[in-house]
Amino acid sequence: MCSSHKLVRCNKKDRTTLLTFKQGVTDNFNRLSSWSTQHDCCAWQGVHCHNITGRVTKLHLQFNRLAGECNLSLLLGLVFLQFLDLSFNSFHAISIHDNFTASSLQYLDISYQSHTIHIDNLQWLSRLSSINYLNLALIDLHKETNWLQLLAMLPSLSELHLSSCELNNILPSLNSVNLTSLKTLDLSDNNLHTELPKWLLNLSDISYLDLSNNPLKGSIPERIGQLEHLQLLDLSYNMFSGIIPSSALGNLSSLVTLRIGSNSFSGAISETTFFKLSNLEVLDLSNSTFAFHLDPIWSPPFQLRTLDLGNTNQGPHLPEWIYTQKSLQYLDISSSGLSLVDWDKFGRIVQDIEYLVLSNNSISGDISNITFNNISSIDLNHNNFNGQLPNIMSTKVDWVDLSYNSFSGTMPNNWKSWKDLELINLWSNNLSGELSMDLSSFKKLGVLNLGKNEFFGNIPINLPQYLQALILRFNRFEGNIPQQIFNLSLLFYLDLAHNRLSGFIPQCVYNITEMVDEDLATGHGIYTSYKIDVFTKGHDYEISFDLWHRTIDLSVNNLSGEIPSSLYGLILVHTLNLSYNHLTGTIQKEIEGMKALESLDLSNNMLIGEIPASMATMSFIDYLNLSCNNFSGQIPIGTQLQSFDASSYIGNPELCGAPLRNCAAKEENGKHVYMDARNEENRESFYVGMSVGFAVAFWGTCGSLLLIRRWRHSYYRLVDQLWDQLYVTFIVTFNHFFSN
Repeated sequence: MCSSHKLVRCNKKDRTTLLTFKQGVTDNFNRLSSWSTQHDCCAWQGVHCHNITGRVTKLHLQFNRLAGECNLSLLLGLVFLQFLDLSFNSFHAISIHDNFTASSLQYLDISYQSHTIHIDNLQWLSRLSSINYLNLALIDLHKETNWLQLLAMLPSLSELHLSSCELNNILPSLNSVNLTSLKTLDLSDNNLHTELPKWLLNLSDISYLDLSNNPLKGSIPERIGQLEHLQLLDLSYNMFSGIIPSSALGNLSSLVTLRIGSNSFSGAISETTFFKLSNLEVLDLSNSTFAFHLDPIWSPPFQLRTLDLGNTNQGPHLPEWIYTQKSLQYLDISSSGLSLVDWDKFGRIVQDIEYLVLSNNSISGDISNITFNNISSIDLNHNNFNGQLPNIMSTKVDWVDLSYNSFSGTMPNNWKSWKDLELINLWSNNLSGELSMDLSSFKKLGVLNLGKNEFFGNIPINLPQYLQALILRFNRFEGNIPQQIFNLSLLFYLDLAHNRLSGFIPQCVYNITEMVDEDLATGHGIYTSYKIDVFTKGHDYEISFDLWHRTIDLSVNNLSGEIPSSLYGLILVHTLNLSYNHLTGTIQKEIEGMKALESLDLSNNMLIGEIPASMATMSFIDYLNLSCNNFSGQIPIGTQLQSFDASSYIGNPELCGAPLRNCAAKEENGKHVYMDARNEENRESFYVGMSVGFAVAFWGTCGSLLLIRRWRHSYYRLVDQLWDQLYVTFIVTFNHFFSN
């Protein structure tokens, strides 16, 4: 920004100072390209000069991605500088010396650098006698134990931001501090292990007080009710205990924002707490165990924009007073024991809401008639909703989590208009139909979870470019796996298990940067607060969604052919499950490149050959299942492969070695089997030969008698003669025996 006064010329000394500063920093994105001797410095990017003197008075250098070391002393040496903003850059160090004069500086912001910046002392602050705004957020000040005393030397200071500064000394016993002009104080996200300091309660003009995310303890004193100018009070995420001082809080009539959730308060909260809070717009009582003693017909004096009652005891009925809030933009009543909601009343208060969380309750009913005109984020997971999906007319919706319900029907037609969608989770419902639309139109979609439904047909070919997780598990998809899936460079979680997919596994997989190249894998846009159900290491888990669970699960399908060699190139994958398919061929030795692999399941296929010795180098594997294949040979000796249970290898008759039977026993057993087989073969030959001989003799004799008449008559005469001879011999012998 520069002055419109055409006669203004930049002061030469100031220009020299700015050029020296530029030379000392790294400007990879040429944000300071206009800073050159060819131009008047008052026309430079981010520089503002006095329209008469030409002296530099303001420097707007925030969000410029400047890196390297920042010589802050140099800029503070600009005698007439009143405003300096260096926030949101990438400096790795900020150097400050005492040899500067900055008596004119009123505004200084060096907060939120992308690297951790350490400033060991704040003695230099004493030179900033005119400062009224100071922001050092995310600067590590843990070595400066006298920060409070030094800040008390700044009489004009009205706004102080020291969030995430590693502060641990707040002097709780000190009764007063000379910060009488202070109106805004942000000490959030530090290590303040004390009770609420007494001097804080003497800041009579304070209007903004944020002490959230500290381990502050003890009770809230009644004196807090004397801070009559307070508009924002944030004590959330601390360790405060005791009874909530309802009457004291109720006297803070100027309050617009009250956040006291995530503490250990006891007792009850009643209408008294809110009696005078007619200006209240933001109320956070989340993660609390105290009771709510509110009259069922209570009508609050306020209209809230934000209400967070998540993880509180509200149920089973949604409190009646909530239905009176007509201006809600944010509503979180998750995990609060709710089961009964008046949908007619509720529909009227949420039709223009932007953020709605009712997850982890037992709410039932059909909400297909409720229209969400302005919703950005809706989370109804883990309830008992049924009927069609809710009517989301908003085109700016970016987060839809309706998982673990009983919604039925098909995808709504208007979901094609959700162009800002980043996550959609419909896991575990009764939805059906085909996904025939072009999904590539969802330019921001990172997570598509349609698992555990009844979707059928082919998997869409055109997929969102920035998709990170595709979960279609437990459906009825069929056909081939689209090769386009493996062109998604950010994909790191692919679960197509338990479908009816057939054909080969696509060969082209090297484009999945998040699974291939650790240097290029960014994890951009990861939803770290989002949890998914995964099947890995033989068990179901609910895990946070992050890059430590890069997964490919194609199990329980009808896939055939060999495991493509390019699959072994996914060196960053943690879980690979191809079990219960019809895969053939061998495990190639290139599998050794999958160094990050923790869980490998190739069971129940038709794989053959030996287990590659190269798998011995895969030291991170702690779950392995190669059972029910046709592997042969010896399990590699002296490796962790032998430390797995025998169940990892059963169903491979030709496989031996620990933990199965040793291969020597297998060889000896093979000899016995061979001899038994030879003996059995000899017995079979004997019986076959005897049978053949009997048949030849029988039919050779009988056949001749039947076919040759002359032979037949001769045979009969021979038989008659033999019979007569035997008869005579028998009679003579018999008579001789009895005569004796």
